[in-house]
Amino acid sequence: MLEEAMTFGWSMEDGLGRTVTQRYRFARQWALGDRKNPVSFTPALVLLDGDEGVEPQLAPFRSSTDGKIPSTLHFESRLPLSPPLFETNSPSWSVSIGNVLPPSLDEADAGEPAGTAQILPVSWQRLNHDAGLTDSSLKPDVVVLVDAVQLAAQPGRLVEAILTIKRSFPGALLWTPGLGGPDNIAVLTWFGVDLFDLSRSRQASAAGVLLTEQGPRYAVESMGEDTNLAAQVSHWEMAIASVRAAMSSDQLRSLVDRQSLNSPRLVEHLRRHDHLCQNVPGLLSSHVAKNFKFPCHSVSIQSDPIIADWESYIASKYTAPTGLDTVLVLLPCSARKPYRLSKSHGRFIRAIGTSACHEVMITSPLGLVPRDLEEIWPAGHYDVPVTGDWTGDELSRIQRMLDSLVDRHSYKRIINHSGFEYHHQSIPVIDTREGDSAGSHEALERLSLAVKDAVDTFSARGRKNEKILLDNFASISRKQMNTDAWLSGMKVRGKPPRYRLEHDNKQMALWSIDRSGFSLPKAVIPLLAEMSVLPKIHLHSGVKWKGDIFGTLVESFDTDIRAGSDLLVYQDGVVIGLARAHAPGWEWPNTPGRLAKSHQRL
Repeated sequence: MLEEAMTFGWSMEDGLGRTVTQRYRFARQWALGDRKNPVSFTPALVLLDGDEGVEPQLAPFRSSTDGKIPSTLHFESRLPLSPPLFETNSPSWSVSIGNVLPPSLDEADAGEPAGTAQILPVSWQRLNHDAGLTDSSLKPDVVVLVDAVQLAAQPGRLVEAILTIKRSFPGALLWTPGLGGPDNIAVLTWFGVDLFDLSRSRQASAAGVLLTEQGPRYAVESMGEDTNLAAQVSHWEMAIASVRAAMSSDQLRSLVDRQSLNSPRLVEHLRRHDHLCQNVPGLLSSHVAKNFKFPCHSVSIQSDPIIADWESYIASKYTAPTGLDTVLVLLPCSARKPYRLSKSHGRFIRAIGTSACHEVMITSPLGLVPRDLEEIWPAGHYDVPVTGDWTGDELSRIQRMLDSLVDRHSYKRIINHSGFEYHHQSIPVIDTREGDSAGSHEALERLSLAVKDAVDTFSARGRKNEKILLDNFASISRKQMNTDAWLSGMKVRGKPPRYRLEHDNKQMALWSIDRSGFSLPKAVIPLLAEMSVLPKIHLHSGVKWKGDIFGTLVESFDTDIRAGSDLLVYQDGVVIGLARAHAPGWEWPNTPGRLAKSHQRL
């Protein structure tokens, strides 16, 4: 048990056993206690003085203050959560909160400083003035944002403070006292908050209202409702269950979008959070599971960082397959992904009748999706209602991306079958819709004639199937691995959809439809290392790599690691295998639990 606690990064001095079971962006579900037999999970409650009758599995912690100035914060577990003897050990800590100045006095640095312990109280002033928080040896189990309520009233400061805490202490649970409720738990969990309390529910009870997932409301007497604390806790139970279920089904963002509409302030917080997240290296996933869906049902999704990330790549880094930038064909999207499997795109492909054109889809909210990238994340996973209506933001994004795409390539003619109005000063744009639906016989006939004329005029050459596949794989490699150099000389073998990439009759990669990416065998590791294709992690000298990658094994790592990406594993300067990242780079190496899964070892 002692060896296991060290392997998984648990504190040995009355620490808190915890490991991540679900993660997406900054949201986490932590299993508390023995990782093999956890006794509680987050999001969870912290009981305060006077709170009674809540099961420890829902509220595994209790906290109180002594009322002095400066006050001391006491925090203890109601369950046995400390390694290595989980049956008997329960963490219990006390720490001075210090004198907390109002956040408006952010330039001030005065008063009694807060203490440092396994439970770490922080405030806006402390985040701005206490250099000790940057000490790499500081690894708290729980961080308490003591002025969270005040920060929530000031534009941008709450999400900035939470983001700073999560990046500084990725392995700690975060509690924002007095701020959470059933009406905002999903949004706060999305930001990275793990622990909540009943403060607002007690206030609601005193006011004779129920605090629910949709916000405060009066009890319905005809339904036998009450506003006592037991009734308030029942709404907490439902809200926590909703968040946990959404996390397990990868639908938390959809729940967050719905819940943010409970108040204008939540919408503001979410937009500011999305904006700040655009500048966090490694935050976004590189791969997702086959059945993962990116819900794009609300206007607020337009500010999601994945949209900005995709736009940035297509507008500044994407290049069309070699020799395919003569004729550009713009097409509408489809509800089914990848597009080519839809009935509408089946008709478009038959009407085009050649592989000599560069096909690019116009879609919301991603803007543009080239045919050669239609299978990968997020292009193959977003879910959006197809209405034909465009917002101003969507129109502007498409215009920017189209202008950039055309300016960076050598198209001689643009055939527009998308329905999006587009003009170019020097390149002829042929509208084949002319007001008709994209799938109408007349529009498809015009599309076919326009493509034939352009191909004949510019002697554009079609590609054989293997060339199409190699072009697609090269584009995908440039997007997911930043280069396609390692594919030089490869041949495509096998039957769809599980193609093999071979070099000198040796398998060097397998196309995996389950992750819309490459599955890499041992044989390709030296080539990938020689070309520095993948992010790198370096293990401590002398440690045995027997299983997955945990923080205690890691000496150094690339900070831009994305969840889902393959990693080159080094030790003593020599590549020794491959791993697949579970945690993004901002979490390494201080988050307890598995950071990457062992994939191949030489």
